[in-house]
This record gives sequence, structure tokens and C-alpha cells, in this order.
Amino acid sequence: MCGFTGYIHGTDNINHHETIERMMETIVHRGPDSGGKHVDDQVSLGFRRLSIIDLSDAANQPLYSEDGSIVLVFNGEIYNFQELRKELIEKGYHFKTRSDSEVIIYSYLEYGEEFVKRLRGMFAFCIWDKKRNQMMLARDGFGIKPLYYTNHTKDDTFIFGSEIKSFLPHPSFIKELNKDALRPYLTFQYSAMDETFFKGVYKLRPAHYMIIKDGKIVKMEKYWDKKYHAKEDTLEHYVEAIRKTVKESVEAHKISDVKVGSFLSGGIDSSYVTALLRPNQSFSVGFKNYEKMFNETDHAKELSDLLNIENKRTFVSADEVFEKLPTIQWHMDEPQSNPSSVPLYFLCELASRDVTVVLSGEGADEIFGGYEWYQPSKRMQAYEKIPFGLRRILSNIAKKLPKNKYTNFLVKGGQTIEERFIGEAVVWDEEDALKVLKPAYRSGPSVHSITKPIYDEVPYEDDITKMQYLDLNLWLPGDILLKADKMSMAHSLELRVPFLDKEVMELAKNIPSKYRVNEKDTKYALRLAALKELPEEWAKRKKLGFPVPIRHWFREEKYYNLVKEAFQSDYAKEFFDTDLLMKYLDEHYRQKANHARYIWTVYVFLVWYKRFFIDMK
Repeated sequence: MCGFTGYIHGTDNINHHETIERMMETIVHRGPDSGGKHVDDQVSLGFRRLSIIDLSDAANQPLYSEDGSIVLVFNGEIYNFQELRKELIEKGYHFKTRSDSEVIIYSYLEYGEEFVKRLRGMFAFCIWDKKRNQMMLARDGFGIKPLYYTNHTKDDTFIFGSEIKSFLPHPSFIKELNKDALRPYLTFQYSAMDETFFKGVYKLRPAHYMIIKDGKIVKMEKYWDKKYHAKEDTLEHYVEAIRKTVKESVEAHKISDVKVGSFLSGGIDSSYVTALLRPNQSFSVGFKNYEKMFNETDHAKELSDLLNIENKRTFVSADEVFEKLPTIQWHMDEPQSNPSSVPLYFLCELASRDVTVVLSGEGADEIFGGYEWYQPSKRMQAYEKIPFGLRRILSNIAKKLPKNKYTNFLVKGGQTIEERFIGEAVVWDEEDALKVLKPAYRSGPSVHSITKPIYDEVPYEDDITKMQYLDLNLWLPGDILLKADKMSMAHSLELRVPFLDKEVMELAKNIPSKYRVNEKDTKYALRLAALKELPEEWAKRKKLGFPVPIRHWFREEKYYNLVKEAFQSDYAKEFFDTDLLMKYLDEHYRQKANHARYIWTVYVFLVWYKRFFIDMK
């Protein structure tokens, strides 16, 4: 696990050695063990290393092919590198390291661009091919590792890297706010477009690679998809297949030359991974003064004791949260208001004191169907027996009535899944978001213009599969995995996610939706598989999420005043109707309504904006 940054030279005459060094310094947290660079007449590449496999200096990057014509910088882990290495040695290639990185170079030479289909792992990498005078950038199938790029520069420089902040020291980079990003962010709580909050800076999509020649993108290709294609078989068949495949994935994900631990909450996903891994230590987090209300650490401690594992816990105070929030948003690169990013930051800090690698349970909900959204309520199932045309009429009438739980039910009951489900996170109602935004910031894409292209890929699937597919392609890389990467890397900690493995996904694609989500439970087949490794209480426990007591904090005078100061600032007036913001804040403070998520999402954006655009002129 590391980080890289680099650029294809533009027309301006700058000192490339100094520039790439400054860019590397911004991501030193991703790789404190060593740094390396490659500078030639056309490109500059910088790398920061966190040593995990082959701790020797020989494995430092950039790595070169035997003849020096291929240069690689790579972030991530290739879990099938040993098989690939053996295969390539048999074909006559010579390796100088024991690292997983080197197989990328010789796989590229042997199989060309399509070699990326053979990789099993989490990765983002850059290959500079001197002979072909071309660059290849690629990102893993789920988007576990981030990769950004831009040519929004003064002199046609093409910049890329693991974090956007590494672009800032480049003298040609044009730092400019993307006005279109704010509107969808308020609803999604994360940056949901390909273009980021920095104008002209884009995320390379998961499961894509691109070829760049002369500073221009000449090819962009998707190499893998996550579409379900259910195959009928017995429930017992799939339960046993899950047991075997997940166990094998955990075995592959624990390969390391440094200490490995696990994150552990009270839920099934991290519990299952921990039970299979059996590390020496597990790590958990809770909140001070809210132990009885927001606390899974007791469950984590209890399971750790059952498995004979040492459990380390930390409890975070509100003061610590608000003090560290600017740092958290700095590491995120873009505003990200999922409250669970906050405890994750402190959890990673805790784990990094004892281990360098942790395994976590991210991805099981999206792959195996774990969210309550996926399980229709009995009331809705009964209501859907009424013809859709009639429900549509009632829905349109309900839209004109005051909002409450009854009108919301009628509205949703007359909508297709594509209309009513935009992903696991929904914060600001789109109408409310437009009202609070100043006119210059209302022009961003609508929520449904973002979700529609993904839904259009699976038009004939059932509703459960459509929702999962949307979350796999939008919510998972845009929110869950991004915070997992950025919060762990903030503490030089490698976070691995064995549920998000190519082989696990290939299995999950075959599982009929009735075994994923049904009237009995969510993640139905996975829970049955976990029973072999976990006590029934853990395997069948309902999902709790990662609750954060923000609604309580905003009713304390100290934190109310902190937010009030931000909402009434001059820079807030650039984006928002601040009188309306204060109305939401005051109503919440006086306990007339619960606007916690509205308040938090705006406040996080303002904290982020101040950090990147005011404090850094």
C-alpha cells in the first residue's frame, strides 16, 4: 500500500526534480518508509512506499523492467501475484524482487494492456512505456484504490495520482472549484460525479484503464463488470460456495511480511472476517458519553474473547471530532459527510500503533444484499398489489400535500425503483437542496441524471438486483471505499477488504436474489454461511451501521456555536441562503426537528472549502 503522483510534461520550462519532490511530500502519509522518483524528458513520476511485501530496498519504486524501457508506480496489492510470477518465469522473465509489484511489469510486456483482466487485487498503477511513448493508468474492479487525473493546467501538463492534493504544488495546475459538484453532493453526501470538486479533475472509474499519448487520452476501456446473472441452484450449494470462497479470499488477503489485524464491530461482516483470520489483535471504536446509545464495542470485545483475540478499543469525544474534522477533510480530498468517516479516522489511528495491515468487512452489504433498503416492507409489499397506474395517481396527489410519513409512503408506492432509489445514502431532499443553494450552484446534474446511466445497464433485472448494482457502482466506490482508503492512509495503515475480491464477486453474480434478500432476512445466504464460523447471535444480528451522535452534539451550545459561526461566515454566503441554514440549525438546536444530517453535510463542505480554498491561497 503506497501512493504515487506524476505528470506528463507540458510546454512550460520548470524544474521537474523539485516539482515532483514537492508533489511527493503531500502524500508522505501514504508511504513513510521510502520515496523514489523517475524523471526523463517526457514524464516525472513520484512514489511513496509503505513496505508490506518484500521489505527490501530492491522492491522500492519506481520499478523498471530488465531493459529499463518500462517504468512502474503502483499502489495496492496483487493477491494472485505468486501464480502470475510462476507463469511469467516459465515464459523466461527474470525477477529481481519478491514483491507483487513486479508481476505488473512483465504481465504488461507479455499480454499487453489486456493483462489487467488477469489481476486479482486492489490497485491503481501507472506504466510508462518508453518504447511506445505511451502511458497506461488503471484502477481495480471495485475502486478500492483511488486514481485521479487532469489536464486542467496552464501548459497542457497531464497530471495524475493517488490523491488530488498532490496536484496542488505543480505550478501549472489550475486550482478551481467545480460549481456543478455541490448540488448532487448535498443529496448523496459524497462526490458522486466523475469530475471532482476540483474543476477539470476526474476520477478514473473502477474497472477501467486508459492510454495516454502526448498528454492526451487516446483510449478509455472498461475491462470487467459486476452484473448479476443468477443461476438456479440449491440454497445449500450457494451457502457452501460462499464459505469456501470467502475463506480462500481471507487466506489470500492475509499474505504480508508485517503484522496483520482486523477491524471488529458487532456486525456479521467484520465478525466473519475476524473469525476466519484469527489475528492476534482486533480493533474497535465507540463514542465517549454515548456508550449505552452508540456502542458496538462490547459485542466486539465479547467475540474477541470467544476467539481468544486481544481487542483494543478507543472512545472518541465530541471535542476530538470537531478538532480533527479539518484534518479528516484534508485527507479526504473532497467533502465527504458520511458521519462514519469520523470514527473510522480514529479507529485507523488506534490500529496503526500495533499493526501495518488490517482486514475489514466492507463490501459484503453491496455484494450479498445487506441493506434494509433492499428488503421491501410488508406494508409496501401489500400496497404494491394495487395496480401501478392507480398508485401512480395517488403518488402524484401525495407530492402536493405536506410531507409526512404517510405522504412519503404514497409517493414511493407510485414510483419505479429507478425513481425512488438513488443509493444507500440520501441526505438533502433535492427540492430542499435547490432552495438552500445560491443560483450559481444550482446548475449541477440532477440526482437521477447520475443514477440513470447505471440503471440503464441492467434494465431487465429485479428491483433487488438493480439496487445492489447501483450501490456497487456508485455508493461503494464513491463513499465506502474512498473513506476506507483515505482514513487508513492518513495513518499509514493498509486496509484490505476480502469481501471485495474478484472471485467472491464472480460467485455472488450467480446467486439468485431470493438467496440474497428475502422476507426472512438480508444477506440471507451469507448469514447461513457465517454460522459455521460464528455464534448464531453474531451471524443473525441486524445491521446497525456506524452510528455517530451528531444530532445530540448539535443540541449542545458549544457545537451549535461552532456551526453557527461557519453558517454565518462570508464564504458560506457565496454558496447558501444562510438565513435558511440558520433556520434549520435553530430548529434542530431547540429540538423542534431533527436536521442533523442537513446541518452536518453543509458544515463538512464549509470545513473542506475553508481548508483548501481559504487557508491555502
